[in-house]
Amino acid sequence: MDKQNLILVTGATGQQGGALAAQLLAKGYKVRAMTRKTDSEKAKALAARGAEVVRGDLDDPGSVERALAGAWGAFAVQNTWEGGVAKEEEQGKRFAELARKKGVQHFVYTSVGSAQRQTGIPHFDNKWRIEETVRALKFPSWTILRPVFFMDNFLSPWFKPGIDQGKLMIALQPTTVLQMIAVEDIGKFALAAFERHQEMNGVELDLAGDQHTMPQTAEILGKTLGKKIEFVPLPIAEVRKFSEDYALMLEWFDRVGYNADIPGLTKKYGIRMTTFAEWARRANWG
Repeated sequence: MDKQNLILVTGATGQQGGALAAQLLAKGYKVRAMTRKTDSEKAKALAARGAEVVRGDLDDPGSVERALAGAWGAFAVQNTWEGGVAKEEEQGKRFAELARKKGVQHFVYTSVGSAQRQTGIPHFDNKWRIEETVRALKFPSWTILRPVFFMDNFLSPWFKPGIDQGKLMIALQPTTVLQMIAVEDIGKFALAAFERHQEMNGVELDLAGDQHTMPQTAEILGKTLGKKIEFVPLPIAEVRKFSEDYALMLEWFDRVGYNADIPGLTKKYGIRMTTFAEWARRANWG
C-alpha cells in the first residue's frame, strides 16, 4: 500500500474505526475520517494528528458518496445498538455498494466473530448478510474481520458501575469460557488488512486475543484494581426485558461460544494479541 493511498475510515470517532485511524496515522498514511460529529473532541484530535475529517452519515447516501470520493481503501463498521438490526444491515449493504460504485480498490468490513455459523443471534446474522453483499460485489480486493466480545466493554455503562462496586455482573454460567479481544488489536489487524491487502484478499478472519470464564475475569480485574471483584450471574430473564437480541447472544455463549484460533492468529500474521490482564492494566478505570 502506497503512503499516498487515501483510506476512508467510518466510525472514526468510535471504537474500531478509532483504533484503525490511530494505527494508520501512526504509520503516516493518508486518512479520511468520516463522522457525523466533525466538531467533537475526538474528531478534533484526529484532525490534529493529520486526518482529513469529513462529515458523513450512513443514512445519507450523498454524504457517503462524497466521503468515498478518491478513496483507495475503505473501512466499514456499523453500530447495531444505535440503529437496530434492520438499519445496521441496510447501512452496511448500502455503504459497500457505494464504495464499489466509487471505485474503492480494497474494502475491509468488520463483522462479528462466528457470523458465518448460523447462530440465530439477530445482530450476528445481519452481519453475515452484509458479508454476503461484500463478497458479491467483487471488489478488486477485500477482507472481512470478525472480532469477538470486546475487552473494552468492561469499561462501558453495562459493566463498569458494577465493577466499581466490586461486582462483575453478566448473565453467563460460571463455567462458560468467553473469548475476548482488545479493540486496539482489531485496529492492528485492520491495518494489516490494508498494508498486506494482496495477501489478505478474500480472507475472512475471526479475531480473539484471550479467553476466560467470568470468575477468572473477575479475579483478574480484582488483582488489577486492588480489590475483591465478585462474579454475579444475572438472571437471563432480566436481560431479556432489556434486549431479546442480547439475551440470545448470552445464551449462545453458554451453549456454543466463539471459536477463534488465538495462537494461530499470532503465528500466521505476526501480531501479538493483548491478554486480558494486559488490557486491564492499561485501561483507564478512573
